[in-house]
Amino acid sequence: MYSNPHDSASRGEVTIAPEVIEYINQRNGDFRICTSCGGPVLLSTRIKPPKSSDILMKAGNHTIYISIHQARFLHRISSEMIPFFDTEEDHMCY
Repeated sequence: MYSNPHDSASRGEVTIAPEVIEYINQRNGDFRICTSCGGPVLLSTRIKPPKSSDILMKAGNHTIYISIHQARFLHRISSEMIPFFDTEEDHMCY
């Protein structure tokens, strides 16, 4: 997999919030951080498959694939990156 020494994710400087690890464990799968119009978003790899250029990061027993486009800016993976479904607006929010 891709690794660039100038990316904060590849230097191990990225932290993962405990609630994100809990969220991933509850869904029992791997996730990917990719770009959305609202910024970085954490999506299941069933929705957004990983790319060969992604940087891999362990999260409990699972893997978070980090887009190289997000890796250079990423320092913390937080619950704000988890999309939610707004039933009132009837669309996914980031």
